[in-house]
Amino acid sequence: MTLDPITLGVIQAGLQQVCDEMDLSFSRAAFSPVIAEANDRSDGIYSAKDGSLIAQGAGGLPVFVGAMQYSTRTLIEMIREGRALPPEPEDIYIVNDPYLGGTHLMDVRFAKPYYRDGEIFCWLSNTGHWPDTGGSVPGGFSASATAVEQEGLRLPPVKLFKKGRMDEEIYAIICSNIRVADQRIGDVKAQAAALAKGAERLDALLDRYGDDTVREAIGELRHRANTQMRACIAMIPDGVYESTAWVDSDGVVDEPLAINLAITKTGDELDFDFSKSSPPCIGPMNSVLATTLSSVYLAMRHIFPEVPISAGAFEPLKVRRPEGTFLDAHYPRPVSGCAAEVSQRIAEAVFAALVTALPDRVTAAPAGTSGNFALGGHDPDRDRDFVMYQLSGGGYGGNADHDGLANGCSTIGISKAPPVEIMEQVFPVLYHRYALREGSGGAGKHRGGFGLEYQLELRRGDARASFVMDHGRYGPQGALGGADGARNEVTVWQNGRAHTPPHLSKEQDIAMGAGDHVLVRTPGGGGYGDPFERDPEAVLKDVLLERYTCDQARDLFGVAISGDPGEIDAAETTRLRQSR
Repeated sequence: MTLDPITLGVIQAGLQQVCDEMDLSFSRAAFSPVIAEANDRSDGIYSAKDGSLIAQGAGGLPVFVGAMQYSTRTLIEMIREGRALPPEPEDIYIVNDPYLGGTHLMDVRFAKPYYRDGEIFCWLSNTGHWPDTGGSVPGGFSASATAVEQEGLRLPPVKLFKKGRMDEEIYAIICSNIRVADQRIGDVKAQAAALAKGAERLDALLDRYGDDTVREAIGELRHRANTQMRACIAMIPDGVYESTAWVDSDGVVDEPLAINLAITKTGDELDFDFSKSSPPCIGPMNSVLATTLSSVYLAMRHIFPEVPISAGAFEPLKVRRPEGTFLDAHYPRPVSGCAAEVSQRIAEAVFAALVTALPDRVTAAPAGTSGNFALGGHDPDRDRDFVMYQLSGGGYGGNADHDGLANGCSTIGISKAPPVEIMEQVFPVLYHRYALREGSGGAGKHRGGFGLEYQLELRRGDARASFVMDHGRYGPQGALGGADGARNEVTVWQNGRAHTPPHLSKEQDIAMGAGDHVLVRTPGGGGYGDPFERDPEAVLKDVLLERYTCDQARDLFGVAISGDPGEIDAAETTRLRQSR
């Protein structure tokens, strides 16, 4: 059978739509704001043979692309080897073990076998960020954990749903090990309902076009994604491209961790070598292999967004296993920072390596942190405990065509910060400020986007705050002469006294009482190109909008603005730029 292009395109869109509807169902039904409002989740369809990616929702987190593929493949292997119970119709496995193809423990994955005529046609899987999975601190982001057990409950692949019915004993074990357990049932049922919606929509697609036709289309789509990625890679000149990205610290030892990358381009393939990166660290900034692989995949997706999301697109990307480094974590290394922070440093390393080869496609470094802030305590007015999780955006890097986006989502996903109104309604907090962080974008011909600045107050009760963020030591890298973006900053006011974490943006168990404040200032994106080549009119516009001061315009861009300010002093600007 040979599929005509129209049928192939319709089936491709249909598979995408199945995943999109799963995403939408998951968010609409979820209880936790981090899923319902921030959309920190993803849904996809995976091969019954090897777990390879068939399709993923457009609204899902890109970092889960490779991780869920790895996780599904591991589950299939465990079933074949008898290390996991064999599947039956309407079963749903739950797993969050990071060493079995995951990210960190808060990212809980469900996997459901999808049957046609008594055989598994494919797997449906999704991941949702639970606001708490136990561990030493509320929210799971233990900045000083030295073993994974301190980060929360670790689940191997077990059947939470058996033939469509939830196993109450397994669920009771989960609830006995996590905080605010009574609120998790809403997320669990939402996650299961999303998979049920996917099965329903997949039934309709297969009934319409036939199992054999859809199966052939899946194979052809994988082949074409492979071919298209190879064609894109062929645009890169053969050679070796190197870069270094830095993680501030591991949260325990106050020393930076290096991600050293060498990319070798040969023909239509890329070889990624991280072997010279720092060794495994004591604290929670280790990355499991699945997250490291996925970080490379998502970085290349940023560079070549036209390539369809499919396992075929990853096949020309050869990532050597970075054994002996902190990018290949093994039990019991702690990993809470891998998905949200280390993954973005890996992507930054890819961008920094390839920007000279692909200057029209690759950007300067984005903010590169998810801004993980967890606050857990007791609300006396409602007489119940709470765990609040806040993620936040930052500036994107400038690029060859325009300035970076301000307050964009993180590199690893398209999740957005939960609305302030929702957070104040659900948790005992009050936001005093939520605004762009002026001046934070790195200077360049095209400047970086601006980060975010927010300040909140604990209104009542007692709580403990934890932070796992990054780019507090070094700002996001500029490219091709552009300046770095502003660094991340965290300040906690306890009884009116300002406290800055010793690790700059990583700390746990900070005691807070009613009236105490937290101030977070996220990084701006790196600048792209020589700042003195920036259009003076663009600099004036930024000054008039109070994004930069007149002094910053002079010092960073060599543009002299006179008046109140209101106009460019062309002669002085020329002199400043020529004198450099």
